[in-house]
Amino acid sequence: MNPCSHIQSRPLQKFSPTGHTSVPQPAKSQPMSIWRAIMKKPRTAVRSRPRKQASRQEGREKRVLSSSQVKPPTPNAGLARRQEEVVVQASVSPYHLFRGTAEVRAFRENLLRWYDREKRDLPWRRRAEGEVDLDRRAYAVWVSEVMLQQTQVATVIDYYTRWMQKWPTLQDLASASLEGVNQLWAGLGYYSRGRRLHEGARKVVEELGGHVPRTAETLQQLLPGVGRYTAGAIASIAFGQATGVVDGNVVRVLCRVRAIGADSSSALVSQHLWSLAQQLVDPARPGDLNQAAMELGATVCTPQHPRCSQCPVRSLCRAHQRVEREQLLASRSLPGSPDVEECAPGSGQCRLCAPPSEPWDPTLGVTNFPRKASRRPPREECSATCVLEQPRAVGGPRILLVQRPNSGLLAGLWEFPSVTTEPSGQRQRQALLQELQRWAGPLPATRLRHLGQVVHTFSHIKLTYEVYGLALEGETPVTTTPPGARWLTREEFHTAAVSTAMKKVFRVYEGRRPGACKGSKRSPVSTPSSRKKPSPGQQLLDSFFRPHIPRDAPSLNSTAQ
Repeated sequence: MNPCSHIQSRPLQKFSPTGHTSVPQPAKSQPMSIWRAIMKKPRTAVRSRPRKQASRQEGREKRVLSSSQVKPPTPNAGLARRQEEVVVQASVSPYHLFRGTAEVRAFRENLLRWYDREKRDLPWRRRAEGEVDLDRRAYAVWVSEVMLQQTQVATVIDYYTRWMQKWPTLQDLASASLEGVNQLWAGLGYYSRGRRLHEGARKVVEELGGHVPRTAETLQQLLPGVGRYTAGAIASIAFGQATGVVDGNVVRVLCRVRAIGADSSSALVSQHLWSLAQQLVDPARPGDLNQAAMELGATVCTPQHPRCSQCPVRSLCRAHQRVEREQLLASRSLPGSPDVEECAPGSGQCRLCAPPSEPWDPTLGVTNFPRKASRRPPREECSATCVLEQPRAVGGPRILLVQRPNSGLLAGLWEFPSVTTEPSGQRQRQALLQELQRWAGPLPATRLRHLGQVVHTFSHIKLTYEVYGLALEGETPVTTTPPGARWLTREEFHTAAVSTAMKKVFRVYEGRRPGACKGSKRSPVSTPSSRKKPSPGQQLLDSFFRPHIPRDAPSLNSTAQ
């Protein structure tokens, strides 16, 4: 039977997302309304064990919203969202929904049982779990959620640990400088996240009495950079609000469990996934259920190599059922067997099924879902940058760094003087030299040397840096600099708020500067031709003490399977 041929053939199952309406943006003249919005507790609030964060093999939130992008919801926003969810459900087949409370209950119980047994031990989870103070718990979750956007768990662990050691409370972060925040964030990427987190902490401390808003609606309304996902994660994990969340991992799980083959980035599919997440969230353990769904997507229901045999909800998974049916039909060699993914309802093509132009691929199995959205290639840009050094400066060699503008790409970070130019040509050198002289005064143009290239890809830009170097050997050391510029030692550079791209640029300079090996404290790399051949006696001793390694033994550099 065609799974989607019976659209609207049975009554729709309605559900209530949270039972809350949003709080309108309070005016400065209404401090009590702000206080009520902050301290309003969700009706279904039950302290939930903090979740273990799933890895972000696919991005967490595609965009980090600026404060200007966060639109305060109207007083009826909660009701409008619920009505919208009902309309979405009315437009799709029951095949893409959960049928009845029994199926929802089975999903929750199986997933939570697996999560309790398999969850990973992560620092933000431990910190939130042991924290009694609600604001401190929310802060611990907030920091982890922001760091994990577009960044994998393994990378975040060290940054999170150092961050919480330096700023263990919202008050500590609010009193920190943006320079210090950028410095600790350096290398984590998507630098506006750290800036927004700092802004949010200051707002909580200076305007909200030190209390984090208690619901997803007010979190999204009042805090800069907090979107729908982050607000839901904080509210469910820290405050126990029964609100669902959807990140990249949850998208993958739900698209497979309910066989959603349409473009997962489309507005219709996105809204349907949020409706499913809200339907599934456990009122008693909302934070754990949300974390479990993300954990499942990160460790079992992975993008390329899912481990279906270990999935706790595979009995409810329509994608897995499709694979089993295809295998059964193939083993029986039944000619003309119907394609169960086809959808031919009377009202036209099901909007949640894959389009006819993208039929089921038996070689992909469950990874037919979700459909991979086409991505625009990043635009290509070129920048000329120069490492300007004073080798004989007072106190040791120093290099010049300048600060980027406070908005835009890499806002507020430090970099080597740079200009956006054409890929090559004499104009590139002239433009770069003018930029250098703007910061350091007259310079010997003939010493400006091209050293190589660095290619660094940001989320939407592929930037090629043409790397130059210029050493002020005989000139009088520069002791004054205009605002926005600094002369730093090498040690200061490595701890400064600089991007990963600038560290790559500096490595090119260090490798190409004259006498790098002779003057460097690092030992030069030894090549086979430069090594002194050992004596016959030494060769005999070496062979005696060398351990025997079987030829079929795995390499230390091999990847564990």
